Amino acid sequence: KMHQESHKGHYSTSSSGIINQLNNHYKVSNTLIYTRSAICVFLNIFLGSLSVVIVCGNLLVIISIIYFKQLHTPTNYLILSLAVADLLVGVLVFPFSMEFTVSSCLYYEDIFCKVRGYFDVTLSTASILNLCCISIDRYYAVCQPLTYRTEINVHSAAVMILVTWSVSIVVATGFLVAGLNHEKCGEMCFIEVQLAHILGPIFSFYLPVIIMLCIYLKIFLVAQRQARSIHNTNCQSTKSGATVSKMERKATKTLATVLGVFLMCWLPFFLCFTFQLLNHVSVPVAVFETLNWLALSNSMLNPFIYALFYSWFRSAFRMIISGKIFQAQDAKCYGFIKT
Repeated sequence: KMHQESHKGHYSTSSSGIINQLNNHYKVSNTLIYTRSAICVFLNIFLGSLSVVIVCGNLLVIISIIYFKQLHTPTNYLILSLAVADLLVGVLVFPFSMEFTVSSCLYYEDIFCKVRGYFDVTLSTASILNLCCISIDRYYAVCQPLTYRTEINVHSAAVMILVTWSVSIVVATGFLVAGLNHEKCGEMCFIEVQLAHILGPIFSFYLPVIIMLCIYLKIFLVAQRQARSIHNTNCQSTKSGATVSKMERKATKTLATVLGVFLMCWLPFFLCFTFQLLNHVSVPVAVFETLNWLALSNSMLNPFIYALFYSWFRSAFRMIISGKIFQAQDAKCYGFIKT
């Protein structure tokens, strides 16, 4: 009898221990689920807010350039094309990337990978090619001021924009077609085609960046030489307009700032991508996604740069927000452009 009671006591103690362990495990699981849910909610709110800022900011740029006739210049048309690419990042890329980053399951069907990758490659390529076109525009404005208006006009700007978007779509389609039967979507959404891995970053990022840096270096050297010329002499070439105007120099500084911000946002992503490719190592998902979001956030920053450097954008912004563009028939001729 005493043995039975002892056995029952031992059984009761063991049962209570198991129950306590289960309760503790349940509490830990609930805590983890709650923490994960809280993080997901925070990320959804934060990334959703970024998307709204991107859409609103670039819409202001697009509306300003389209609506005000004074802004219908080749340079601003190229800025308009860049703003469209940034706007589409907020509308198309952000929702897919948010779902990939925030969702509790990081493993998706192939179609999700294809759609996300297609939009990502198209718009990132379009952004950097638009910046290339802008650097060419700035080269002629600063280094070839006498032939600028004949070489860079609305027609040539339209051709550059058409080529930019056509190449971007072709590159993204090539990635998509090449990876139709080789695409894997494990921890990260990569097209497992080695050739695409090598050629993609070279032609979509590194080569255009090298070209742009060379162009802006040339622009800087010419601008410095012209500044010394203006300071030292009042030669006839200066009076005839052979040197670049103050407005053109300011525009060049602004657009060079846009390029610098673009590099700060995108360079870490491509360096990480290249490091992973060359060393055959897998970068943690959290690191890669963080760098990806840093790159995508570039689409949010350009409107703030324009607002900081361009008085015309600040004036246009105030008119659009206040609704003045709907109050007067001659609003399109409103004089607000200043250097």
